[in-house]
Amino acid sequence: MHYDTILVTHRGPTAVVALNRPDKLNAMSMMLKAELVRALADLDKHEETRTIVLTGSGDKAFTAGADIHEFQGRTAIEQWRMYEHGTLYDAVDRTAKPLLAMINGYCFGGGLELAMACDIRIASDRATLGQTEINIGIIPGGGGSQRLPRLVGLGNALKLTLTGNRVDAAEALRVGLVDEVVPHSRLEQRTFEIADRIASRSALAVRLAKAAVRASARLPLDQGRLYEQSLFTLVMESEDKEEGVRAFLEKRDAKWKDH
Repeated sequence: MHYDTILVTHRGPTAVVALNRPDKLNAMSMMLKAELVRALADLDKHEETRTIVLTGSGDKAFTAGADIHEFQGRTAIEQWRMYEHGTLYDAVDRTAKPLLAMINGYCFGGGLELAMACDIRIASDRATLGQTEINIGIIPGGGGSQRLPRLVGLGNALKLTLTGNRVDAAEALRVGLVDEVVPHSRLEQRTFEIADRIASRSALAVRLAKAAVRASARLPLDQGRLYEQSLFTLVMESEDKEEGVRAFLEKRDAKWKDH
């Protein structure tokens, strides 16, 4: 499909979605967000796509966040109507396939919220990250106040949110904001290594495992364990379970059918 503000390419079983406004540090305009929502929905239904990588075009930014020009004059009613129709972050949450954020540079505000909504975050050693909304007199509006404490703890989340300070990749790794930091020259290689590893597994098992782990953020432990047990019971009926067990016992690679 044709897009004006993002680029979608395929590398084997991995789809790469690049925010493509490098002259604006890949700032997320309303058009970009809408196109990204559409692309994620299409890729989630695309059988040959097993993992999705989000990144930014150019060599400076994953995304510097929302396009601030679009905030001027926006009313509370207009903002609420945007929420009523669903947001980009809701679309990321709905995506069943694994999403990897390949953070190649600046990652601020709504851009950090986008990265945090993904399943795995791999950062270049050149990356700089921040929950920076307070610097322009607003607060996070894309889930940052909820996801950030879950990743880095309440104290670190408050410090980042209330100061609007930016941190380098090493500090982001130390507090748990990203999952891995690699030299900039190896960012693509390492991200695709992880994506390919996931893609080599049963797509059904990956989908259910992601759903189970994600549920831990919203369910109490007892309810989460029951949800996990229901998914585990379901996967017992799959052809991939039978193939995986046979392959393990026969000491060979499994040939997944993804059902």
